Amino acid sequence: MHDVVIIGAGLGGLCCARELTRRGQHCLLLEASDRVGGRVRTEIVEGFQIDRGFQVLLTSYPEARAVLDFNALHLHEFLPGALVRYGGKFHELTDPWRRPLAALKSLASPIGTFTDKLRVADYRGKVLRGPLAEGFEAPETTALEDLRAAGFTPAMIDRFFRPFLGGIFLDPQLVTSNRMLRFVFRMFSLGPATLPAEGMQAIPRQLAARLPTGTLRLNTPVTSIRADGVTLADGSQIPARAVVVATEGPAAERLLQTLPSATPETGRFSEAIATAGQGVTCLSFAAARAPVTQPILVLNGEGTGPINNLCVPTAVAPSYGPADRSLVSVTVLGVGHEPAALEREVREQLVAWYGPAPREWKLLKIDSIPYALPRQAPPALSVPERSVRWRAGVYVCGDHRDNASIQGAMVSGRRAAEALLDDLP
Repeated sequence: MHDVVIIGAGLGGLCCARELTRRGQHCLLLEASDRVGGRVRTEIVEGFQIDRGFQVLLTSYPEARAVLDFNALHLHEFLPGALVRYGGKFHELTDPWRRPLAALKSLASPIGTFTDKLRVADYRGKVLRGPLAEGFEAPETTALEDLRAAGFTPAMIDRFFRPFLGGIFLDPQLVTSNRMLRFVFRMFSLGPATLPAEGMQAIPRQLAARLPTGTLRLNTPVTSIRADGVTLADGSQIPARAVVVATEGPAAERLLQTLPSATPETGRFSEAIATAGQGVTCLSFAAARAPVTQPILVLNGEGTGPINNLCVPTAVAPSYGPADRSLVSVTVLGVGHEPAALEREVREQLVAWYGPAPREWKLLKIDSIPYALPRQAPPALSVPERSVRWRAGVYVCGDHRDNASIQGAMVSGRRAAEALLDDLP
């Protein structure tokens, strides 16, 4: 019998397995798909590394710093800032603490007022004060309301914060909790956004490679669970002393509903799983020449057209594609777009920005991701760390238990492991 069966080899499940095996437990990690990582995936298409959705690793994430070997990931950094499309031109905004000379040009840009730029410094100072946990104790409101309360003008919000944060939260209305806003602002202030040389999936691969041999089984879907084991899709059963459900929210809810009815002794300890998600559509193109040669994020500050943001991953990490072509990643918020119509509209907007060249770009892939992130509108983070105990012998982890980030997923896995170990007789 295994000490623990963990369902799902995303970041939460991998970090849970890491902590449990590190502390002497015999774990079996079951993954339904053919690879580890969950939503952190990288596909190879015509020699290009295409991450499933625009994702980055922030080196300031404390949990990532604790469990990952950054040197082995060969991280490549984005420039701290963005190119903002507004008024038919591109305007660079940059971090004055890391690029003070370049930041001088930003002061005169039409992306907000001079006072807005000073308020960024004030807001940065506010979110950096005190321990990280204090940012999750602020009175909860929406990100939009928090930005307005900080004194930012509508121009600054609409031209910069809405596309920038909208691309992070996948929420153009900025109704995401301000607690998440403060966390993200702090993380971006303390370290660069990066891409691993071998794509974002290098992160879960590194975690999986450190687990004891025999811990991980791929292509092994679980159909139901009990406090003393799980049933697989082929009908076989695997006994265990405890079970951890480490899937995304909707899948976790489905599995937890298969538990036998609770008795007073084993009644549910945890609140319900939040299953609402934010969707995104990403288009990947191969271009003979990069539209942007800097390793920088491009934001649509005009608020028209389908594009929210784009970047050129090969300008950040050349290993993302062949030497003679560039990879262009375009993010469109939401799902349900008709693919051919969306491609046409995106190309038209790219031509308006960069001239005729995008007409010749080759479409490599369209990823439509209905559940890319858990939705985090208030009161989603009124309890920043939701319980990982579901009922006796059953635990749950994933970014839906903490916050929707790599940090949140990793922390939730460790917390589930710690709770399980604390409960051992």
